[in-house]
Amino acid sequence: MSPANIAYLQLGGAILLEVVATACLKQSNGMSRIVPTVAALSGYGISFYLLAQVLKVVPMGISYGIWSGIGIVIVSVMGFALFGQKLDMAACLGLGLIVMGVLVIHFFSGSMPH
Repeated sequence: MSPANIAYLQLGGAILLEVVATACLKQSNGMSRIVPTVAALSGYGISFYLLAQVLKVVPMGISYGIWSGIGIVIVSVMGFALFGQKLDMAACLGLGLIVMGVLVIHFFSGSMPH
């Protein structure tokens, strides 16, 4: 497996852990519940570790853009589906633009290792 492929897997893991950690943070009730708080902090820590590994291969701006962009979209959809949070048309349009931006970076940027 190439270093770029490994970096993409690590980036996917970093994104998923960040999303799970954010859900745990929501459940921590302002960090007043110990189990979700520890889960959130652990998830964020491992996520940042994986992101740091990705930065060895993928440029920082590209890595962080993909990590944060996909994370925002997944967390927003999760908030809607699991926590009953509302997404109005402007929010949906903005999320769609984020997805488009990540796709443009992935498919058209010469900065991405393939």
